[in-house]
Amino acid sequence: MLDQVDLGQKLGKAEYKEQMDRLETQLGELHRKIHELGIPAVIVFEGWDAAGRGTLINELILRLDPRGFKVFANHVCQGDDREYPFLWRYWNTTPAAGKIMIYDRSWYEAVLVGRIDGTTKTDQALLCNEIASFERQLTDSGCILIKLFLHITKKEQKKRMDELEQDPATRWRVADAEWRRHRKYDDYLRIIEDTLSRTDRANAPWTPVSAMDRRFAAVRICGAVAQTLEQRIQIEERTRQNPPVKGSAPAAAEIGISLLDKVAVPKEWDLRNYDKELERWGKKLHDLHYETYKKKVPVLILFEGWDAAGKGGAIKRLVTNFDPRGYEVIPVAAPNDTERTHHYLWRFWQAVPAAGRIAVFDRTWYGRVLVERVEGFCQEAEWRRAYREINEFEEQLTNFGAVIVKFWLHIDKEEQLRRFQERENTPEKRWKITAEDWRNREKWDEYKQAVDEMLYRTSTRSAPWTIVPANSKEYARVHVLKTVAEAMEKAL
Repeated sequence: MLDQVDLGQKLGKAEYKEQMDRLETQLGELHRKIHELGIPAVIVFEGWDAAGRGTLINELILRLDPRGFKVFANHVCQGDDREYPFLWRYWNTTPAAGKIMIYDRSWYEAVLVGRIDGTTKTDQALLCNEIASFERQLTDSGCILIKLFLHITKKEQKKRMDELEQDPATRWRVADAEWRRHRKYDDYLRIIEDTLSRTDRANAPWTPVSAMDRRFAAVRICGAVAQTLEQRIQIEERTRQNPPVKGSAPAAAEIGISLLDKVAVPKEWDLRNYDKELERWGKKLHDLHYETYKKKVPVLILFEGWDAAGKGGAIKRLVTNFDPRGYEVIPVAAPNDTERTHHYLWRFWQAVPAAGRIAVFDRTWYGRVLVERVEGFCQEAEWRRAYREINEFEEQLTNFGAVIVKFWLHIDKEEQLRRFQERENTPEKRWKITAEDWRNREKWDEYKQAVDEMLYRTSTRSAPWTIVPANSKEYARVHVLKTVAEAMEKAL
């Protein structure tokens, strides 16, 4: 790819000024337009050391509204960053609707700088696959993604590094690592070409830029950004003229199986051993929590289930066995105003536990394929692609070493009615039952269809679903503790 870049291109001062004046007006208008339309944009600056990323980023942002963008200056992963999966900090910095995030180096640092420096141990193909999934999820959700690579020759790089080193004010920018990468220029070039070819996709293409001449590079970058923004705005305006119709969920794709129909839901369970079993598995969980903390294994425990299935009671019996300093219970409700301006997975990436910590989710990202699907809060295309996005998300967590335990607490329709009525007739429990619970019950068959498809499409080898018969709360609680303990023990 880089061998196709003409490194001899230059611009004179007059031509540069003429073109930049035009681009400044154009970029200003386009920036305001994507803000009005609520389109997020990500602009990635990668390139050789001393290629002028800082200077060229400045050339771009001087043409933008300062209230509508941020610059993320990447750095070698250090400190707390190592306690989280590879993409964690990048998901947490993705822009809200209508905003622009500019990355001075990005997620590609791990497969470029990290690979040549030997600081990245993860398999190259695995990292590139995770990056491709990340970028596809962003663009599928409507985000503009522009990736720029600044290219210079080895000779030019040395010249610039010598100049930086001679100036006391810039000497700090050229350390041993930069000189080491310079000496390995040809090896680095092969790594760059390999990475660019692996990650050059229709939804996220690379734009190589000759950075030999600052003025030419600035015009080329601003022009590429303007062209991409304009094309995306045109698509968005056409879409809004003929918007897809939201409505109730269509019939599920034929999966040929109902896992819920196969669940035996006992009404009663032998209670004589209940306290004994709780104590047995609780003690084991207490010990395992220390071991997973010591070995820095993150644990995610997910609870989904029918309304009144007993999620709260099961969570209470579970977490009482953990050190309160090492876990967090995360209740998930409808997204707030800030969360709705991001990709639906954004808020869950923020809640990913650090290495050695436990996160217990009372409802989860599966709301995308359950409530949002059934109630028509998202488009059919959105919830259908969510199965793949969720599997990729969970795979990235398990690749990092996380343990994921997923529960669907299952009760039958008659038991749910009994519990609803009991809550309404018990003053201290009345707050647990709402009009929304009754409305959801009226859509039992639609929800069952969605649950069946969710279980079928998202139960994977590394993150399988456990369906818990929960007509007996006591049985369900013991089953939950036992399953979590076995999963944690297996990971050690």
